[in-house]
Amino acid sequence: MNDSTLSDAPTGTAGTGLEVSGLRVTYPGKPPVEAVAGVDLGVAPGQIVGLLGPSGCGKSTLLSAIVGVVEPDAGTVAWDGVDVTRTPIHQRGFGLVFQDGQLFPHRTVAGNVGFGLDMAGVAREERDERISELLDVVGLAGYGAREITELSGGQRQRVAVARSLAPRPRLLLLDEPLSALDSELRGRLAADLGEILRRFSMTAVMVTHDPREAELVCDRVVRMRDGVLL
Repeated sequence: MNDSTLSDAPTGTAGTGLEVSGLRVTYPGKPPVEAVAGVDLGVAPGQIVGLLGPSGCGKSTLLSAIVGVVEPDAGTVAWDGVDVTRTPIHQRGFGLVFQDGQLFPHRTVAGNVGFGLDMAGVAREERDERISELLDVVGLAGYGAREITELSGGQRQRVAVARSLAPRPRLLLLDEPLSALDSELRGRLAADLGEILRRFSMTAVMVTHDPREAELVCDRVVRMRDGVLL
């Protein structure tokens, strides 16, 4: 899946941001499992919200329902007051960063960062400028021609963040983006990630189970347990 789509809506402080109301997601089984149980969540424009909780509490399912990977059984997802619950993923203008980055191993660093721009038909000069800008922002200036296989784990996650930011998403969702890294590197990259998101006035929701990571990256932290926000 493409990380995000180009959006004419600017990132930053315009509009009302993300509004999740009464969202429910149930997985079939005997008995069925209600992974998300009537969640209400608001994220103001330019705000970075951390979704903190133990494994299996419904954090990633909630994120998946917001981005459109999972269809909710009830409730709504709205952006700037417009209901996008049934809007296809590629039309929401939301970006997603996975735990393992899910980069394309056959593409260079620049090829990965520019993927969404290529899909949107962005002109080569504009594309190259955007890639160069983002690689500089994430601390990988000069890495464009490198192969993904040549990078460390931390560098790969920086590429994943740059790739998601490239199409200028109006909302960025991060699903435990640093959990695969060792604790020392995770702390350093968490501080950098917070700075990067604030530089772009990005509205974001980050799933994590690490309170310290949430503190370093996020403006506000909400806790989740057994499918509900506490």
